Amino acid sequence: MKTLTLLRHAKSGWDDPVARDFDRPLNPKGQRAAAMMGRHMRSEGLAFDHVLASPAARVVETLAQVGAGYGSDLAPHWDQRVYLASAATLLDLIHDLPDGARSVLVSGHNPGLEELVLLLAGENALRDSVEMKFPTASLAEMRFEVDAWSEVKPGKGELLRFTRPRDLDPTLGPDYK
Repeated sequence: MKTLTLLRHAKSGWDDPVARDFDRPLNPKGQRAAAMMGRHMRSEGLAFDHVLASPAARVVETLAQVGAGYGSDLAPHWDQRVYLASAATLLDLIHDLPDGARSVLVSGHNPGLEELVLLLAGENALRDSVEMKFPTASLAEMRFEVDAWSEVKPGKGELLRFTRPRDLDPTLGPDYK
């Protein structure tokens, strides 16, 4: 059995005058949401054998804040291919994950992460929520009844959880500044 957790980067700062999208940092609300998500992950007992992440500034900062809330460095493996990756590219990367890793966290960007959840998850109410929107700093956890990551197939994942920052703190929702 394999568990795949997907974490979208937290809210970034569009007002920050960076030259490249890749360098865009988190805004204060994103920093709060990422730290809160880390605390939530710790309280839920989530643990990871392997972490794969985009090296974009907003993902690096998200994982630093998540780690602070979690109480541990997540020690990500940074992979440029995760940056703005499509669902198909992300699935290729998942197929190449080390089989010794039973629980993997992938942190990156939309629309790829949302599309990957919708591609891999079987039908259930949580999938319907993801289909409505996969907001920044949201977390989706799926389980696959497989022995190797290369055996992960579309529609065969069980979506176990979908947590948005606003589910943990309403002030982190879209109606609050």
